[in-house]
Amino acid sequence: MKKGIIFGLLGVFFVGLQPIIANARPSVLDPYIFAAMTCLVEAGLFFPLIFIEKRLNHIKDNSTGLNLKEKSSLLKIWKKNLWFFIFIGFIFGLNQLLFFIGYGLAGAINGSLTQKTTVFFGILFGFLILKEKVTRLQVIFSIILFFGLILAITEGAFNLLSFNLEMMIGVLTLLFITCLWMFGHTITKPVLNRDEVTASQMVFLRNLISGIILFLTYFIFYPFENIFLLANPSNQVYYISMGLIYGLGLFCWYKTLSYLDVSKATIILSPTPIVTAIFATIFLGEMFTIFHLIGTIIVLFSIIIIVTQKEK
Repeated sequence: MKKGIIFGLLGVFFVGLQPIIANARPSVLDPYIFAAMTCLVEAGLFFPLIFIEKRLNHIKDNSTGLNLKEKSSLLKIWKKNLWFFIFIGFIFGLNQLLFFIGYGLAGAINGSLTQKTTVFFGILFGFLILKEKVTRLQVIFSIILFFGLILAITEGAFNLLSFNLEMMIGVLTLLFITCLWMFGHTITKPVLNRDEVTASQMVFLRNLISGIILFLTYFIFYPFENIFLLANPSNQVYYISMGLIYGLGLFCWYKTLSYLDVSKATIILSPTPIVTAIFATIFLGEMFTIFHLIGTIIVLFSIIIIVTQKEK
């Protein structure tokens, strides 16, 4: 329980910091190449974790006397699911690219709040794909969640048409990637439930494939000379930091899930917009208004109701 809370709080910090690094990066690092390098750094972070996890499982299985034969066929399972992993890599690669575009347009505070709609898309795809039950209370508080989000981003005006067009495009982009993100996680859930791959292996594979796809297609749209941007030490600090922070956020999420149930883990990590707001105010000069505060409270309260209902 205590370990789960500790990993959850660390996850709040890492996830809350992601929009800050994304929007503070040098302008020469366009979202495309930044997304590609972020994915590859994440893959590099999770690669050694796979072997550590395998070693720990080996020791555990030896101590319990379980048969290890089935686990030795993991490479065959990866090959069997190759096209599935390529599809997942494409989804999460596009997601990473639009993540940086969306935050650049919406701002860190509004973007972080928008991404809290993951809980809505989680129950939506759970219902449509996994045939999970949705309660009336979850529907009601999903509507309330969006009410809080609109209150915050429009600063109480509720007139989306007259609001900043660039910001609205950014918010809609982040809504789309939140939907895409949850779709990707929903279709990978059966693979994880069948123990065909572990969470660490899935994160490594999807980021490796995403990074390769993004990197190879980058030069279709940008000049090859841009590759030299990656050798600049100041640029390296940002994309390496982004990959590490993003990867550590994922690692803390999965570790939190290993100690706590989904509802508790989701609730513990829900205050990430508050962390983002603090850092965005200090480092990016964004304004955290009273409407952001009220909207954040409404969104967080809605998340708590929705996820607790899901566990009943």
